[in-house]
Amino acid sequence: MRSSLSAFEDNPMNQVSYRYQSGNTSAFLACALALAIFLAMAAPAHAQFTLVKISTDSFHNSSSQHKTEVEPDTYSWGSTMVAAYQVARVDQGGGADLGFSTSTDGGKTWSFGYLPGLTVNYKHGTYSAASDASVVYDAKHGVWLISSLPIGNSGVNVAVSRSKDGLHWDNPIAVDSSGGDDKNWITCDNNAKSRFYGNCYTEWDSGTVFMSTSTDGGLTWGPAKTSADQAGGLGAEPLVQPNGQVVVPFLGNNMQAFTSTDGGVSWGSSFTIANVNTFQGVSSLRSVGLPLPSTGIDKSGKLYVVWSDCSFRSGCSTNDLVMSTSTNGTKWTAPARIPIDGLKSTVDHFIPGLGVDRATSGKTAHLTSTYYYYPQADCTDSTCEIHVGFTTSSNGGKTWTAGKDVGAGPMKISWLPASQNGPMLADYLSSSYVNGKAFGVFMVAKAPSGGLFNEAAYTTKQPLEASADEPRFSSRGEKRIPNVHSDRPFSRTQGERETPAPPSSDLKK
Repeated sequence: MRSSLSAFEDNPMNQVSYRYQSGNTSAFLACALALAIFLAMAAPAHAQFTLVKISTDSFHNSSSQHKTEVEPDTYSWGSTMVAAYQVARVDQGGGADLGFSTSTDGGKTWSFGYLPGLTVNYKHGTYSAASDASVVYDAKHGVWLISSLPIGNSGVNVAVSRSKDGLHWDNPIAVDSSGGDDKNWITCDNNAKSRFYGNCYTEWDSGTVFMSTSTDGGLTWGPAKTSADQAGGLGAEPLVQPNGQVVVPFLGNNMQAFTSTDGGVSWGSSFTIANVNTFQGVSSLRSVGLPLPSTGIDKSGKLYVVWSDCSFRSGCSTNDLVMSTSTNGTKWTAPARIPIDGLKSTVDHFIPGLGVDRATSGKTAHLTSTYYYYPQADCTDSTCEIHVGFTTSSNGGKTWTAGKDVGAGPMKISWLPASQNGPMLADYLSSSYVNGKAFGVFMVAKAPSGGLFNEAAYTTKQPLEASADEPRFSSRGEKRIPNVHSDRPFSRTQGERETPAPPSSDLKK
């Protein structure tokens, strides 16, 4: 299925065309400046964005919570950007199918559809549900790939769907059928000078983090392999450097990684990037305090890993986004706080979606991270207000803009579909640069009506960027507070479960 956005009856937008530095001249001016900066960073500012709905749940199967979409990933190549996500969330695991939204004109217009042959709900699939979409482009073979977790009577497995144009998708190809898989991700070696150019790597975890390699554009996949020490963890997001080295950051006991220098033939032992502490809070929102990594890479091969962390806050009172970087994949910088707002703010930042402009590098690398946030970290299910914010850097993360709200909230937790781990927006989020412009894809929930939810994938008409004269902020000199600890241990799994297939008469044709 592929539909134009003009098909939306409830949102007839059709195909949308559409260091901070200052001198001190007196003590008075210094105090005034300090106060202005504090107020500017007290909470994310509200920017002027037009939200664009890029898909909708049109399924009718009885196993799903309808008019829901959750957990997006994105990738861009040239003028094309593809987003993928779960559609019609099933409370015990996955969605009725995975959806995709594709723009071939740099984010100006979008088309959407569902992956065929994956679930019983659409075009002769065999699984009851599907989860955890991850998308990438394989430049050597000219093919888009969406990795997924098909869920059925055989358990939870890993598969890949292929497309030449990001609009028309083939039936899925099995990667792993062991039945206990979770948290898959996919990447490809798009470095033409790499001796492993065209290799694609799919990751998943089943207690242990596994990797599989394809050398033919995702048509076939090699055996599951682990790191030399059989590292355990979840949420890995692998990256490939220009020399072909694959680096696999993941959440283990802390933020960890392992590498391969031989095109996935073998994998080294895991090592620690940084310790992790998170504020869990009291709300039941799924993954609000789960510090899964969001990763990116620039043109030079510099690696960036962002996650939510409370180590800069007294008493671990709320989460900031923090970032660590590496040029060689094995030595990483100490985590630095992304100064979205001030250290005395009450804002809780979680589920980051980092985007890195792969045409930029080093000291002039362009970075953007979207994220969800609560204005008050200590809120409860009845008082929490969920917003979507973003921050951007044009100097490789040396300085950042203050957090901006894209206008997607406030959302209430009661507006979200249930999952086995709490009301759900996502376990991860994503942003991508297309033609030098950053766009995020995120879920927007509105008040349910008529017995149905009202949640779908959105982006913005305007790219996520800052004006040239907008203040930038640095966290240079800030240190993690010694002996800060999470308010309680973060979850070690967010695994999906097998779900029985619904009656065939109840499916979308």
